[in-house]
Amino acid sequence: MGAYERSIRPLLFRLDPERAHRCALAALRGASALPGGRTVLRRALGAPVDGRLAVEVAGLTFPNPLGLAAGMDKDAVAVAGWFALGFGSVEVGTVTPCPQPGNPRPRLWRFPEAEALVNALGFPSAGAAAVRARLAGRSFPGPVGVNLGKNAATPLERAAYDYCAVLAALWDVADYMVVNVSSPNTPGLRTLQAPEQLERILERLATLDRTAARVHGAPERPLFVKISLDIEPVVLDELVVLSASAGVAGLIIGNTSTDPALRPRGAETLPGGVSGGPLRQRAIALLARAAERAPAGFALVSAGGAMRADDVIERIRLGAHLVQCYTGLVYRGPGFAAAVLRELLRCLEERGLPSVQALRGR
Repeated sequence: MGAYERSIRPLLFRLDPERAHRCALAALRGASALPGGRTVLRRALGAPVDGRLAVEVAGLTFPNPLGLAAGMDKDAVAVAGWFALGFGSVEVGTVTPCPQPGNPRPRLWRFPEAEALVNALGFPSAGAAAVRARLAGRSFPGPVGVNLGKNAATPLERAAYDYCAVLAALWDVADYMVVNVSSPNTPGLRTLQAPEQLERILERLATLDRTAARVHGAPERPLFVKISLDIEPVVLDELVVLSASAGVAGLIIGNTSTDPALRPRGAETLPGGVSGGPLRQRAIALLARAAERAPAGFALVSAGGAMRADDVIERIRLGAHLVQCYTGLVYRGPGFAAAVLRELLRCLEERGLPSVQALRGR
């Protein structure tokens, strides 16, 4: 157990989860804004920068395969700080077209024995304009993704308009886009995973992406789809085929779960979805199935239950191009990314592999 888990985490866990989250974001933003602050953070945590960790996905270069999942920095408050901690990519959001407060509080709970969280946040968002103001004119050492969402007041049949509105507002300040059709905390959103519904949304987003690329004289932005860990395996198969045929860059597998079998003790009557340790086996099983069915060049991003370095290494060996974390960071602390990257390098050296890309399928 490290210093964070012994000393800092107990203090943070005395605070309400959302208040602790805000404090952590403010501290990271402040530290990374100081002159030389990002360099100090990276060196203090020992986050390695090594060409062997680089990954090419959807035409983008990721300095390493470990990404910050959407939900940790919804409004792009501390993007530079996350990179300083060692992350190879940062996905902001979920971002909605207009600001909205999300669901009533309390809406976030910790379950330390299970290394889990339950959240019923409901897309609290400062809105696309606020996120744009924080990203415009800035450059970062790795790709920044934007997780697209719809406002709670928008009818489901008009969800595509909201996704398109966020893509249009943030197209030129993002490196890739993610359509979120899998959060359990916006009523009815998961119904948009149905192939016939999703196909229409993807067609509109692809058309807008091509248009924006022509206007800006730049390459199209890769589009990913974030799906639920609660889907049936046969539906996963359909989504792989549909997404690949629609020109989608890849799938993010997956989001929080509402499966009663995965809820930690004491969370049985709470609203929202589970993240963290209880999702590990489900995430692994769906990743392995998708890897068997995905065509060449179709990217797989594994999210859910990656709590330790061994989890990240296992996902890559099973076929993940990238691995995202959220709850692992809450329980392991700011040194989590650096520790994972050091273990990845050790794994490559022990196996005599030239790069992390060579670890896939091994």
